[in-house]
Amino acid sequence: MDDKSIRLREQAKNEIRNGMKIDTSLYETDFKVLIEELSIYQIELEHQNQELYKSQEEIQQSKDRYLDLFDNAPIGYLIVDKNGWIKGINHTACLLLESSKDELTNNKITKIIHPDFQDIYYLFFRTLINQKRNQTCDIKLQKSSNAFFHARIQGIRQSHVTSNEPEFRLAIIDVTIQKEMEFKLLKAKEKAQENDKLKTAFLANMSHEIRTPMNGILGFADLLKEPDLSNELQQEYIKIIEKSGARMLNIINDIVDISKIEAGLMKLEIAESNINELVEFIYTFFKPEVEAKGMVISFKNALPAKDAFIKTDREKVYAILTNLVKNAIKYTNEGSIEFGYEIVETRHALSLLQFYVKDTGIGIPKDRQEAIFERFIQADISDKMARQGAGLGLSITKAYIEMLGGTIWVKSEVEKGSTFYFTLPYNAVPAILFEDLQLTPSEKNDHVRKLKILIAEDDEVSEMLISINVSEYSKEVIKTATGNEAVEICRQNPDIDLVLMDIQLPEMNGYEATRQIRRFNKDVIIIAQTAFGLSGDREKAMAAGCNDFITKPINKIELQAFLRKYFKNQ
Repeated sequence: MDDKSIRLREQAKNEIRNGMKIDTSLYETDFKVLIEELSIYQIELEHQNQELYKSQEEIQQSKDRYLDLFDNAPIGYLIVDKNGWIKGINHTACLLLESSKDELTNNKITKIIHPDFQDIYYLFFRTLINQKRNQTCDIKLQKSSNAFFHARIQGIRQSHVTSNEPEFRLAIIDVTIQKEMEFKLLKAKEKAQENDKLKTAFLANMSHEIRTPMNGILGFADLLKEPDLSNELQQEYIKIIEKSGARMLNIINDIVDISKIEAGLMKLEIAESNINELVEFIYTFFKPEVEAKGMVISFKNALPAKDAFIKTDREKVYAILTNLVKNAIKYTNEGSIEFGYEIVETRHALSLLQFYVKDTGIGIPKDRQEAIFERFIQADISDKMARQGAGLGLSITKAYIEMLGGTIWVKSEVEKGSTFYFTLPYNAVPAILFEDLQLTPSEKNDHVRKLKILIAEDDEVSEMLISINVSEYSKEVIKTATGNEAVEICRQNPDIDLVLMDIQLPEMNGYEATRQIRRFNKDVIIIAQTAFGLSGDREKAMAAGCNDFITKPINKIELQAFLRKYFKNQ
């Protein structure tokens, strides 16, 4: 508005005050200008209203988006006031806690915290209030089902929008899987540390176990060279060397077996087996040793001969029973040892063979009855239970039993004895498939007719040992060092009764030599002998046509048991 318009307005005001009549024509132009300005102002005001409305809509949309993001965030959120009351909760937190918003809102947060973690939460919350910086803690939270889960709480301090009072947003992350993994890793670490400790003790013990029999073998072998040594001393020294050698062999066998088990290389060779024959063979084998200690050994077979054939790994069952009986002999100084089996029915109507080995020995304390089945545990025992041995036998036994689908346990009382039990599935095989070799002890005949024997062996010491062991049962012994010669000798001597066939022969191995002999002689008894003794060797030998299998070093008693089995005098 210009100066002229201002003066005219002032003049009109004075004329009105003095009661003078106003000449409106003088102000017509100014009124038009004012109306135009008012119109412009009104348009601007409407535009501002539209902008304000638009801003309010955007604010509401932003608020809705925020609430939607808050409610459906992948992490649970709680809003808690300074006194610990829950003032807000999102949908994810409700899912984690298995509760509704109404059930949780306006409740104390401590209501959902595990009692054992209350102190941890109080410390976390006090620090969050006092230090005014983000805090984290791991606690357990309770679901509506009363189940607990591991949660990581991350706290942020902020001010309320209207009251400006402090409030705290707590993010909840379910870390149950992580905690379980941490727990498993911790247990695995502890187990590894324990294994390292036991293996260290085992290696120290193994050094002792190997050096001790070696000392007996080498030391007394050297003493045998002494001139003018009496016959009594010679026999005593020889017995010590023999005992030390057997101890060394047991250690080597255990080391090989546990190594294969640890590496997952131990395989099952399932075939039809006569369980009664196996039990009686073990009885015959250990009877002299038990009676030499002034004790009695007996056995019990629950099945009649025609039903005693089952599908299992014969060598594993033999190893299991042998180890348990050997342990019974080792830890028993007087009384008796009994072993055998019976048929038991499970609640699922399945039949099991439940074997047992019972002794009247020193017994096992209750706190050691589980530990004895752990690997290397013998090396960790410092009391009278830790007799000589590598501490692997029962661990190997347990592994074999579990591989065969059974379980093992022990009942024992200190100074009264122990009974070891184990089960195997009973899958009977018709006895018609087999020659019935079932004998009772009273029916056994120790007399073996004189035999014509071929020894196929390329190692001079082994050949000499076998020759001596079979001398009392032989009318003629033929010797060869190659597979080709073994085949030719059998071809030229069809009356040979027994071939002791070494597997690792030059020119032609024992498997191939046996196969060729079987082409023209189906009746001769061929027993494979090997220093390998690996899982599956027996099955390879049987598949090649051998009647049986024996591992080196050949035990005289075991060899004679084979001779009685196949050549008992009728």
